[in-house]
Amino acid sequence: MNSPDLAMSTPRAASAASKAWRHPLARPLAALALLLAVAAVCVPGFLHLEIKDGHLYGSLVDILHRAAPLMLAALGMTLVIATRGIDVSVGAIVAIAGTVACALVGTQGVVLAFAAALGAALLCGLWNGLLVSALGLQPIIATLILMVAGRGLAQLLTDGQILTVYEPAGFFWLGGGWLLGLPVSLFVVATVAGLTALLMKRTALGLFIQTVGINPVAARLAGVRTAAVVFFVYVYCSLGAGLAGLMISSNIKSADANNAGLLLELDAILAVTLGGGQLSGGRFSLAGSLIGALIIQTLTSTIYALGVPPQVTMVVKAVVVFAVCISQSPFWSTRRSA
Repeated sequence: MNSPDLAMSTPRAASAASKAWRHPLARPLAALALLLAVAAVCVPGFLHLEIKDGHLYGSLVDILHRAAPLMLAALGMTLVIATRGIDVSVGAIVAIAGTVACALVGTQGVVLAFAAALGAALLCGLWNGLLVSALGLQPIIATLILMVAGRGLAQLLTDGQILTVYEPAGFFWLGGGWLLGLPVSLFVVATVAGLTALLMKRTALGLFIQTVGINPVAARLAGVRTAAVVFFVYVYCSLGAGLAGLMISSNIKSADANNAGLLLELDAILAVTLGGGQLSGGRFSLAGSLIGALIIQTLTSTIYALGVPPQVTMVVKAVVVFAVCISQSPFWSTRRSA
């Protein structure tokens, strides 16, 4: 290649790199890749994978498996935040769903127990949706009611005790089973994420959600049924949390109303933010939220693997999350383009 061709290719390459970096998923993926690289260097065998008894094992598989409940919660939270809302009752709904399932599975069977748990989550979503869309309560206040009362209700159902499930074995399949050599939880997340993406891309609902988030007044004047859209996203978020609660209780074979899903709503909100979603509404990315959940779980697993003391863990996590959020801020983007 002669020098003029080289001179022309250099700006083109720089332009392509700059365009790729401006992609909404570029920075979340870069943050995830950096965390994995650090873990690979600092934790021996972190990237090692092996097959035992037809199952794939390794730290990467563990991260995906442990992040599955958070990813389910983050998918629902993504749609809520996209409409300028917030749902802080996610953790309580996780506790309610897990409690209902564990309380009924011994007498009613797996199918009815799972259906009852999802039904309870659906009722929670209906409650939140009505308070926000019909009564016009502020989302954080409306969902805060269920956040407090919901976990209290779960504790009443268990009488403050931990419900342990010993059988049937089918109950443990959702959270601890294997399919095609991989944890079942990964297929559940992939299915829910795929269906949600189809719903957002192949129907007008995704556009309606984005429109309501950008300007709810203009959306209503344009004929969008904003109350129905807001109602839907809270119901959807609660169903995702209920499924996450089933997955958690199935994995640990018990229902702990005191600790199940504790602070999961905050991690879900953080996952959406790390994935590029805006709390001001309008802009959202399902893939970005999934990546954000993986960032949180990768960071947590790496910190534990390095043997960082528990009292330091939250500080380290906060510093890393702060750095990732700053890298995605409009101020940083403006400074880079200046």
